[in-house]
Amino acid sequence: MIETYIFVATYFYHYLLIAILGVIAVIFACTPLAIAWVLAPKKPGKTKNESYECGIESKGDPWMQFKVQYYLYALAFVIFDIEAVFLYPWAVAFTGVGLGGFIAMSVFILILVESLIYLWGKGLLEWK
Repeated sequence: MIETYIFVATYFYHYLLIAILGVIAVIFACTPLAIAWVLAPKKPGKTKNESYECGIESKGDPWMQFKVQYYLYALAFVIFDIEAVFLYPWAVAFTGVGLGGFIAMSVFILILVESLIYLWGKGLLEWK
C-alpha cells in the first residue's frame, strides 16, 4: 500500500514540476507584453490607425482573396523545409545509422524527389 502511494506521489510530482515550468514559461512570455501595454503611449489618431504596408498607403479593400497557387508554393516550401530538417541529423550520424538507416533515408529522399518531379510536371514551379 505504501509502495503504491510512493509511486503515485512521485508520478504526480513529476507532472507538478512540468506544470510549474509551464506556468513560469507563460509568465515569462506575458510579462514583457504586459509591461509594454502599460508603458506604451496611447495616442490614437486617424493617420496612426490607417493600414499601410512597407510605408506605402494601401489602396482598395484589405480583405482580398489570395490565389490557391500561393498556398501551393507555401506547401511545397514546407515539404522541402521538412526534408532539410530530417536530412541534417541523418547526415551528421551517417556512419552510425547502418544499412537500415541508409535505406530508410533513401526511400524518404526518393519520395521527396518524386513530389518535386510532380510539382515540376504540373508547372507549379513556374511563376506566372
